Amino acid sequence: MQSDRNDPVRNIFDSIPQDLSAEVFERLAGNSQVKIERIISLGHRSPETGWYDQEQHEWVMVVKGEAVISFDNGNDVRLRTGDYLDIPARQKHKVSWTDPENETIWLAVFY
Repeated sequence: MQSDRNDPVRNIFDSIPQDLSAEVFERLAGNSQVKIERIISLGHRSPETGWYDQEQHEWVMVVKGEAVISFDNGNDVRLRTGDYLDIPARQKHKVSWTDPENETIWLAVFY
């Protein structure tokens, strides 16, 4: 069954860009306190220098694919399809690896 153009139902796997030379960030919903985002990576990672050091907590789930998140304390966390992680505000972290052969689709909630 196809959804009508006015149907509010969307699918996280719809509209995946063909060109993934740059990582894709798409805001799905939110307000002044919460932001929900779809991120699509294909071999992307954070820059070598610097860390994400966010003022909000971040709950992140790998909906499809694989990734590694590194923390400034030296810990690395591997996430596979279905895995999720809650990152406290101000916890310095970065994406150190995403699968270069298959897209990784993230669902991120900043709160």
